[in-house]
Amino acid sequence: MVDSIGTKAGAVTDRRSVPVEPAGKIAAVRPVPGEAPAVRSAAAEIAAEQALKPPVDLDRVSRIRKAIEDNKFPISPSTIADRLLAFKLDWKSREPS
Repeated sequence: MVDSIGTKAGAVTDRRSVPVEPAGKIAAVRPVPGEAPAVRSAAAEIAAEQALKPPVDLDRVSRIRKAIEDNKFPISPSTIADRLLAFKLDWKSREPS
């Protein structure tokens, strides 16, 4: 048999009666001077390089906007539908069961 969740008589001590000491000052963490990672991984180098770039290619966005305004941007409804379905199916396969 499984006991219900809750308090049982005599099982819980009164924690309010225990005195609590105030916390003292905590020293700030400082890096050790002169120590650097010995090996820098390729992933860390790529991440550092990408962090310096803006997250969006503004030139490409402006070219696409201009093409849409000029009605020169190729829109294929079947391609859009195919990609939406592929995305949906890929997303469904990643959901936890």
